[in-house]
Amino acid sequence: MVGRNFCICGLTGWCMEILFTSAGCLLKHDKRMIGQTSVWMFPIYGMAACIGPVYRKIRKLPALFRGGIYSIGIFSFEYLSGSVLKKHHLCPWDYGDAKTSVDGLIRLDYAPFWMAAGLLFERILLYMDGDKKPLSNG
Repeated sequence: MVGRNFCICGLTGWCMEILFTSAGCLLKHDKRMIGQTSVWMFPIYGMAACIGPVYRKIRKLPALFRGGIYSIGIFSFEYLSGSVLKKHHLCPWDYGDAKTSVDGLIRLDYAPFWMAAGLLFERILLYMDGDKKPLSNG
């Protein structure tokens, strides 16, 4: 279960990132809509599998609060993983030019996107586990 959920979250994250970066091209009037990601992002997104066990503890909270908790967790892991990758000159993102950037590693204005992503991962993990029982340990 752990490996399956990790892979599903990694692949889902890759797809979301490609769609997000493709949509960002429209803001630059680039109709080619070229999306991109990095191999390094797969394990980072794969860690969203941790949302499953967290959901079991907070399932009774409203979606907005759960999304906020997921957003904080995603920001924390994005900052941590970005710090490690940056130290080795491997970080595929740099938010240094953004007004809401923290050390070029996270963008606070992305909080709504991370809330939505966390809730999407939650739904995917619930679906993968049958949606009628609590999420499994993995």
